[in-house]
Amino acid sequence: MKTIKQLTVASMVGLSAVSHVQAQSKSGEMTRSEYELSVLNKLGSPAAVVNMPVSRLLNAPGNEALRAFFFTPVENKALLKGKRIAVLAADGFEEIELLGPVWYFRELGAQVDIVAPKFTPAPERYGLMFPEQSKTHIMAIQYLQPVGWIAFDRTADQIKVSDYDAVFIPGGAWNPDNLRQDKDVIRFIRDFNASGKLIAAICHAPVVLASADILKGRKLTGYWNIQVDLKNAGGTVLEQPVVTDGNLITSRHPIDVADFSRAVEKWLMKQ
Repeated sequence: MKTIKQLTVASMVGLSAVSHVQAQSKSGEMTRSEYELSVLNKLGSPAAVVNMPVSRLLNAPGNEALRAFFFTPVENKALLKGKRIAVLAADGFEEIELLGPVWYFRELGAQVDIVAPKFTPAPERYGLMFPEQSKTHIMAIQYLQPVGWIAFDRTADQIKVSDYDAVFIPGGAWNPDNLRQDKDVIRFIRDFNASGKLIAAICHAPVVLASADILKGRKLTGYWNIQVDLKNAGGTVLEQPVVTDGNLITSRHPIDVADFSRAVEKWLMKQ
């Protein structure tokens, strides 16, 4: 009797496996379909993964200030009224690094648009399956675990520098890789930097700025395992929760979201 896992894998190979069913030989050798299932089972792995629930992050020892940041009501809800902020994000963004600052800036009265690369499906031979909402939504993760989808407002080919006062890019190990290969995203970042307007990036996101080639001679920070990439791109990396250098604000990790958000707020208030 086939296990549930085998039946699930069988559905992945589709009708081809069913059409190749052969009678088991007298020698006890596997049928063609059984052989294919045995190979597919070896190409998969258990689904259990590491994740980072927001409630656990906020309640972890040492994160009391982060918890207070989110659970202390904002007093002046018009502080950033009239400011326009674009969030550049793609599939695989770290949930708290996008939704946290977005919530805060909107609480302060800013207009915040989530901007994603224009949906371009991978070639069919790659074997990827995209849900229908990929055309209008981007996927959130908690560390390594996909957890949900949020709608985006515009695509990167639709925006221009004059539309916004600031841009921020959330992290997530996958999100920056999806952004840094998109020509519209890179073009926009370069043009935005040339304008002198604020560019903010947290966690893994500064590697997108490296791909845009705007880090030479700049001071910044980022997630620990990308710091060598930032140095190779010509930046000077500092081990601080937040680094502000001119029109560039960078941060390291989800635990720095509060400091990162306040640094963006402070920069915009001076403009």
